[in-house]
Amino acid sequence: MAQAGPSMALRGLRVLDLTRVRAGPTCVRIFADFGADVIKVESPPGFDPNENMSGPRLGYDMQNLHRNKRSLAINLKTAEGKAILMRLVEEADLLVENFRPDVKERLGLDFETLHAINPRLILVSISGFGQSGPYRTRAGFDQIAQGMGGMMSVTGLPGQGPVRAGIALADSSAGLYGAVGALVALQERALSGKGQWVQTSLLEAQIAMMDFQAARYLVEGSVPPQAGNDHPYSTPMGVYKTRDGAINLGVGGEEQWRSFCRAVERPEWGSDPRFDSMEKRFDQRPELRRMIEERFAAAGSTDWLAAMEAHGVPAGPIYAVDQMFDDPQVRHLGIARPLEHPQLGDIRVVGQPVTLSRTPSRVATPTPAAGEHNDEVLAELGYDEAGLARLRAEGVI
Repeated sequence: MAQAGPSMALRGLRVLDLTRVRAGPTCVRIFADFGADVIKVESPPGFDPNENMSGPRLGYDMQNLHRNKRSLAINLKTAEGKAILMRLVEEADLLVENFRPDVKERLGLDFETLHAINPRLILVSISGFGQSGPYRTRAGFDQIAQGMGGMMSVTGLPGQGPVRAGIALADSSAGLYGAVGALVALQERALSGKGQWVQTSLLEAQIAMMDFQAARYLVEGSVPPQAGNDHPYSTPMGVYKTRDGAINLGVGGEEQWRSFCRAVERPEWGSDPRFDSMEKRFDQRPELRRMIEERFAAAGSTDWLAAMEAHGVPAGPIYAVDQMFDDPQVRHLGIARPLEHPQLGDIRVVGQPVTLSRTPSRVATPTPAAGEHNDEVLAELGYDEAGLARLRAEGVI
């Protein structure tokens, strides 16, 4: 299996990764995949009771989240372990953490302390609920943020009750927003020469992901309901049953509506006064669904998708994950990235969904074993063999 070398896009940037679980690692993974020198600072095996919160080290989640990094396993409860971290801070560009705010302060990783050591450092803090306010010390978990952020109230079938997303939406989006903030801070630092504190939270990220649903309330005062697999205000746009399954339709404006009517060989629907505007179609959604699914019962999903494509009507299949990765367009995009692991052999992980023409992201090295790069990183700080032996004997590494 071919394995690419590192990206050149962020070469020369050093990132200290003190994150765990998902939101923080999602943020750091962007920097790692684009070529930054990411040092994953973690506890030696067995020291942290929460070290397996993302599953086993060789499991799919850890392998997908922590590739392209070096691992330094040090005991931060020792004076020298803490001193080693601060020496790394002196030369770092970014430090990313997702501790609870009170834990970060107790560890001496607050912005004021770090900024005094390195005024150019950018601290990225991803918390559950924010760095201040009445909920600042609460532990944050994705599903809790989904519920508090309104997402579960608009997901699911009408009247079904709250439904969570099938992915860690708040975690992942908080990580992405954290990375965006860090990149903005890096650009600003190029002008001012100064670092700053980048803050986001699962709750804020989830609310931001609500986007038009949140704006619907803020601007119009309307509380959006559950709409199931239908679009909140446009139809036919959603999941429709066929003879052998279901497909997604995305019929928007009037021209697409008329094209859809021709695709299903019912051109008269296009001029039917009950359906000749988006507003009328929305008002007649139950009847329109009945008519469409009655027509769709005449053929299978593949046939209807071909008809939609022939008439330029947005539509698509509904895949399980294995089918998704087998789709020819997905294979063409190459988002499943090959990786050679010394124990797992040839595996694949999920690549970055953005492509740069000259300096694309790369998946170059697998998730390291805890402390795999201790000697390498500490040698860069000036520790010789005797010094490394002493650190091991004293339980620092």
